[in-house]
Amino acid sequence: MENQKITLGTRKVSIEFPGVKALSDCDFEISTGTIHAVMGANGAGKSTLMKVLAGSNPGYTGEVLYNGEPVEVRTPMAAKNLGVQIVYQEVDMALVPSLSVAENVMFNDTVMNVKGKLFMNYTKLRREAREVLKRLNVDIDVRRPCASLSLAQKQMVLIARAIQNTCNFLILDEPTAPLSDTETEELFQVVRHLRETENIAIIFITHRIQEVLRICDSYTVMRNGEIVDTTPITPATTSKEIVDKMLGRSFDESFPKEVCDIGEKSFVVEHLTEREGRVKDVSLYVRKGEIVGLAGLVGGGKTELCKTLFGAFKKSGGTITLNGNELKIGNPSDAVKQGLSLVPEERRKEGVLVAETVTFNCAAACLSKFCRLSFVNDRKAAQNAEQFVKDLSIKTPSVRQRVANLSGGNQQKVVVAKWLAADADVYIFDEPTKGVDVGAKQEIFHLINEIAKAGNCVIYATCENSELLSITDRMYVMFDGQVMAELETAKTSEDEIMHYATGATTPFVAAG
Repeated sequence: MENQKITLGTRKVSIEFPGVKALSDCDFEISTGTIHAVMGANGAGKSTLMKVLAGSNPGYTGEVLYNGEPVEVRTPMAAKNLGVQIVYQEVDMALVPSLSVAENVMFNDTVMNVKGKLFMNYTKLRREAREVLKRLNVDIDVRRPCASLSLAQKQMVLIARAIQNTCNFLILDEPTAPLSDTETEELFQVVRHLRETENIAIIFITHRIQEVLRICDSYTVMRNGEIVDTTPITPATTSKEIVDKMLGRSFDESFPKEVCDIGEKSFVVEHLTEREGRVKDVSLYVRKGEIVGLAGLVGGGKTELCKTLFGAFKKSGGTITLNGNELKIGNPSDAVKQGLSLVPEERRKEGVLVAETVTFNCAAACLSKFCRLSFVNDRKAAQNAEQFVKDLSIKTPSVRQRVANLSGGNQQKVVVAKWLAADADVYIFDEPTKGVDVGAKQEIFHLINEIAKAGNCVIYATCENSELLSITDRMYVMFDGQVMAELETAKTSEDEIMHYATGATTPFVAAG
């Protein structure tokens, strides 16, 4: 039975949203026992097509095919009955933070099978949750509330929930975005196990091309709502070949550092410690016009440092000064008033107001600029948003569109636009390119360089060492909430960054 081949696909599937044709006559097919990537620029239709297969986009025309036969997949339950499970990118939107890990892993069973039950057998629930997590090689206390988990742990809980039920087709939307290299490798081991021993088809929606080349058997490229190519991955397949198909043009894969005039020390942090111990005795500085990186693995303290600087986490010691003046930051509002801005990692939870329009979000960090007396000048705010839509190539039918209706990558661009409009002195970017395609990444890099050229201070935190080596002037490598090393970008390497990111205290010695 486990070697039985099952196919899932679409025939002439189309979807239109107000002002946008999201899918146009898409023919797609995948068989069990394979790992397949679906790729494309932001807004290309990747997530929209997968949501059709998962029953979350009922308004499609055309047909969904199961083993070549048309089936109705207009609800998530209809998809689940066919063995289609999906793990969405925004993990906090899918979990119930107040429930335990066990309750979240077994969520589908507890919700769907409560009829006629007066009591919940928590001993059985926790045992079954542990067994599912064990398949992922994940060791998490199943009694912990999900609110206390790291982003990486939350992702693993969602994947465990997906494979806990009958699963023939597992759709993973940017699954490795919040994971460290070690956690990514563990996920890949699980994915290979699911393919080889359980005959599951895994569909990756991703922008990480090197990961696709490592683990996938084939890939589909989408552009402007259409499928432009589906092909096997061979040893001869290159990342440039895939990117060219995604963008419809030849693309230079490098992100050259633009020349900025670097001035005097402006933003200085001395012996900063966070109240809960997540940041420990951190000292750093940023000069005017300088882009300073924060390197390190997931959980190394980069995000925690960014939030402490911005007042979202409380400091217990240390000083922060800007242009010689000590800043008193008790909360994010204080930080904004004193010239700081933060583009956070978890954009839907912390970066944008998804129920509001593009116009409102682009003006949200600096509403006073668009106000006359107590009234917002809607025309001026809309002009501001339209300029950022143009500069960042935000794909939206109108600046009046709600941000919730944009693709993940376009939501990220709106977050960046919001803070660019604020005219801050210090810009803190925490994983600003997570979930965006290579074309959008280049646009964001250019804008960050423009911020630095204007004489502002930029802090750029990311797990992507290649990005740090491309865009920064200097970097601080973090491990366990501490700075392990200060490196000059032009004189360092990925090997040296990883040496300190894993906690090494001895000087780095290059191999060979």
